[in-house]
Amino acid sequence: MFRLTGLFVVAALGLAACAGAPPTQLGADGRPVARVYDVGSMNTAEVQFRMVDAVNAYRQAGNRAPLQLNAQLNAAAATHARDMSVQNRPWHFGSDGSSPVDRVRRAGYPAALRGEAISETYESELETLAAWMSEPLTRNVIMDPQARDMGFAWFQEPSGKIWWTLTIGG
Repeated sequence: MFRLTGLFVVAALGLAACAGAPPTQLGADGRPVARVYDVGSMNTAEVQFRMVDAVNAYRQAGNRAPLQLNAQLNAAAATHARDMSVQNRPWHFGSDGSSPVDRVRRAGYPAALRGEAISETYESELETLAAWMSEPLTRNVIMDPQARDMGFAWFQEPSGKIWWTLTIGG
């Protein structure tokens, strides 16, 4: 009797494993619908520290000095993330014509801007970092040997779209 019950349990577990993950939702165009990463409900500092840790892991692997989060660069990044949403386009210039250099100066950052990485996506900060690292231009900004400081911020629209900005200085 015990052996028969065991066989039923194993069979039930086997069938449950066959069920697999829920199917991907497809949009009207037949493409998968983007899943919403709700960064807005998370602790800002936790997300920023998770990002600086991930950036520093890449930098350590490339024999680069680690970066420190910088409040002025965070402020410049936050301003630009929100402004990109207002403009509804990912680009490096503000709606007032400001450049990344202008933004870090306005925020009071005393050192030189080394570069900026931006993104418009539904992906997490770590997925976005992986995408940036796969592109030579943004990878060079993140891996700049003269960089010492980092600012990181985002703006999430009600639709779930996230505008990410990573600002590097040193």
